[in-house]
Amino acid sequence: MNAKAFGDGVETTMSKGMKLPKFSVGVGDRFAHQAKAQLAACIKAGEFGVEVVPVWNKSNREHMIIGTEPSQTRIAADAAVKELGWTKPYFLDADHINLKTVDRFIAPCDFFTLDVAEEIGKAAKPEDVAAFVQQHPELIGEVTIPHIAEPFKTDAAFVTGVANKFLAAVQDAGRIYRYLVEKKGEGNFVPEVSMDETDSPQTPVELLIILAAIADEKIPIQTIAPKFTGRFNKGVDYVGDVAQFTKEFEEDLAAIAFAIKTYGLPENLKLSVHSGSDKFSIYKAIHEGVKKFNAGVHLKTAGTTWLEELIGLAEAGGTGLDIAKEVYREAYAHSDELRAPYATVIDIDDAKLPKPEVVEGWTSVQFTSALRHDQGNPAYNPSFRQLLHVGFKIAAKMGDRYLNALEANEEVVAKNVTTNLFDRHIRPVFLGQ
Repeated sequence: MNAKAFGDGVETTMSKGMKLPKFSVGVGDRFAHQAKAQLAACIKAGEFGVEVVPVWNKSNREHMIIGTEPSQTRIAADAAVKELGWTKPYFLDADHINLKTVDRFIAPCDFFTLDVAEEIGKAAKPEDVAAFVQQHPELIGEVTIPHIAEPFKTDAAFVTGVANKFLAAVQDAGRIYRYLVEKKGEGNFVPEVSMDETDSPQTPVELLIILAAIADEKIPIQTIAPKFTGRFNKGVDYVGDVAQFTKEFEEDLAAIAFAIKTYGLPENLKLSVHSGSDKFSIYKAIHEGVKKFNAGVHLKTAGTTWLEELIGLAEAGGTGLDIAKEVYREAYAHSDELRAPYATVIDIDDAKLPKPEVVEGWTSVQFTSALRHDQGNPAYNPSFRQLLHVGFKIAAKMGDRYLNALEANEEVVAKNVTTNLFDRHIRPVFLGQ
């Protein structure tokens, strides 16, 4: 079928209320001490003529590990905005929530990542699947998506199969969305749907089917996170075929643009790249794809702020370096426990982890060289970095001792946080430099 058969030109009916701007960057602040330094990077982007708005995110799991509340993240973000005079939008993301975990996020948050991973692959009711297929004859036959060279040939069995895999998840997202509307009111928050936790990347036509189901559920999503080829490990570079990622990214942009017109989804609907941070090798592809389609993008998460705190402490020397070494020593000792919750998104080579007694003798330069994500430095150690990435629980257990060290070394820590976020993330993705 061609574009006209899809009802090309359907008016968007879901764009009421709060809107996420074209470019946004998800930033984590585990210990609620770096909001000002992170916001400074967004201000710097403005000085280059590009508006990039911050979306502070912290998952329920991270709050549970550290022993914090989402309200603390809100207080830190609001204080940074006030102190730096930020007048543009900013958001607080209830990161990967479901109906079991959402309540503590309702009051402080205005961006909700609806996590339906547990429902992906679970079959929806047969009558619901049949009704979906019957309601969408435009998805059966020859499906032409503008800007994608070849049309997709589908049949009822294919659409039924995709619906069987994703419809239950979309219905779950609908339940979470309606609960949020009941608690916060329509248009008072930005909804994102996360579909990245599945076994293989969605094809453009599969993404179109998912977006049709989301429109049927009347969820006015403003960002969607699909699955991409390759590994998105925490805090280290992308592992995979960059050319294949580029193809998938651009085809997803085309599918989203088409779905907006076809199904009346919000005009500002954009891709959310759940990067796990530091995916430097695909940032050029993201920038060029966004420019080519004049599209928006949400980069989530950008900049491993907790690691920049450690780098700043190590750089400061003295007590700061001692704390950084202690975090590594304890992380090494409790490696299995710390790695378990993140097993699917880390790849640590135990043979490349330095012994704690070796690290104990390191200078500030040796420690920061191993930890800082500078692939041109032969001392950079991805395994060391990933272990420390999941080791924030150790710092949390230090309590005031860790927080006091951050405050005592605020200047050097903040410089690392701002430089990392702007130079390594915002600049290549949003400025193309």
